[in-house]
Amino acid sequence: MSLEKLNQKVKKLSVLDIGLIKWSVLFATLIIAKLFPVVLNISYPILITLLVLSIIKPLYVFWFKK
Repeated sequence: MSLEKLNQKVKKLSVLDIGLIKWSVLFATLIIAKLFPVVLNISYPILITLLVLSIIKPLYVFWFKK
């Protein structure tokens, strides 16, 4: 499936749909953490780095891109 088709499908989602997707990802992550406790041993600096790297583009697009 091309990115153009995916973009068209995403445009159909409401704010509520996106919020529900975020909650489902949170719960899936909790299940993974329960099944594989070794994942919880990742150091905080690595987690913070991953957080910052994953949020840069969405923040830029939302606040600065015209």
